[in-house]
Order: sequence, then C-alpha cells, then structure tokens
Amino acid sequence: MTVLSNKVAIVTGASSGIGRAAAALFASEGARVVVTARRQAEIDGLAAEIAAAGGEALAIAGDIRDEALAQRLVEAATKRFGGLDIAFNNAGTVGEMGPIAEMSPDSWREILETNLTSAFLGAKYQVPALQARGGGSLIFTSSFVGYTAGLAGMSAYAASKAGQIGLVKALAAELGSQRIRVNALLPGGTDTPASVTNAPGSGPEVLAFVESLHALKRLARPQEIAKAALFLASDAASFVTGTAFLADGGVSIQRG
Repeated sequence: MTVLSNKVAIVTGASSGIGRAAAALFASEGARVVVTARRQAEIDGLAAEIAAAGGEALAIAGDIRDEALAQRLVEAATKRFGGLDIAFNNAGTVGEMGPIAEMSPDSWREILETNLTSAFLGAKYQVPALQARGGGSLIFTSSFVGYTAGLAGMSAYAASKAGQIGLVKALAAELGSQRIRVNALLPGGTDTPASVTNAPGSGPEVLAFVESLHALKRLARPQEIAKAALFLASDAASFVTGTAFLADGGVSIQRG
C-alpha cells in the first residue's frame, strides 16, 4: 500500500521546484492533491501529468497572499475529494536583497506577506478541515536562513522564515491534542528555477560557492526535499511535531 493512500493534500508553490516535485510524489504515493501557484498553465500541466500517471489532482491558480485563495483551496479539497489530511505550505519568495537601510517598506511587506502572512492564512482555513478529519499534518517550508545562519542582505527573508518557525511551534502546542502535527521543513540550497545559482548572470563560480557552503558539497534536487516533505506528511513521522526539520545538506554545520 502506498504511504498516503486515501489522503487528501494541498500543495502550494506547485508550479516548479520543490512544490511541483512534492505534489507529484504525494500523488504517486496515493494522495489526491489540490495544487496551486500563480501560473495556471504550469499547474494544469502538473495536474495532467499526475492524471496520466493514474493519480488525481485539481489545479487552482492564485496568489497565496490572498485570503480568498486559502479558503478556496480548502473548500475545493473538501468538495472534490471529501476533506483534507495534509497541507504543504511551500510557496514563498526570497524577495529584494540588500542592506536594510536601502530596503523599502513595500519590499519588506511583500516578503513578510508572501512568506509569513500566507502561512497564517493557510493555517486559518486548513486547521478546521484537519480537525474535521480527526487529525493530519501541516508542513511549512521555512529556511535555515534566520534559524541556523544569518546571511547579509536577507533581513526580511530571515525574519519571515524565522517567524514561520515560531508559528509552527505555537500551532504544534495548540493542536497536538487534536492529533494534528505541525512542522517546518528547512531545505538547503536546491536546484530550482528560483535558486540564486540559476539567476540571470550567475556563472559557474556562483554555483561552486553555494555548493561549497554545504557539507555534502552539492545542491539538493527538488525530489530529495520532496521526500523529506513526504516523511513529515506520512505516518512515518507520527511522533514528530513542532520541529524545524533540517534537510539542508549540512549547510547549517559547515564552516568552510
């Protein structure tokens, strides 16, 4: 039996990278998935791939900063698939980088709203649906940035991701007696379209530098981080809650 048989999952940020890999993996393990991102064509393609492989998926495009989207995703999961068991709140942004004195309040707010307020909005609607099922798993993609490391020029990102970990700890304490597990997943450098190593103008020296920060001396593939998310989503992690779960290739312990 597949590990997520008869489960229903929401995956945000599913158009590419970790979210896309996780949605495909969850579906291959038996979950029916509701996927979201801003780009309709990309998530429609993902849903079609999942269907072609024998799974079930529903694609709903939108901005995770929009409370109406958070509500719609849960309503769609309930109406289409009968409920909700897993929510992987993965979407986020690095946003503007640079010295704090040069950051605009608008940029600060955009990063906080995309990474932290969206986590609140997701949980606001996901938690009652999980309660209705008698339990489940909430997962948020956070970061080692702001947790085990401080990186210059990333103050807003670090604050938003550290805030997610605080939210996770509070929700885990609040919801544990209701059999709802809440965890943060902290990836290391991952080879995704949004990675700094794939940014315009980034050359081999950027990739080499980022790889050198990791004890494993390489970046993760999205599928590797998706497997960590699968662990947290599954009953294999039945006694795991309130954690900042590092899947970071040793970047948190590497010092040269």
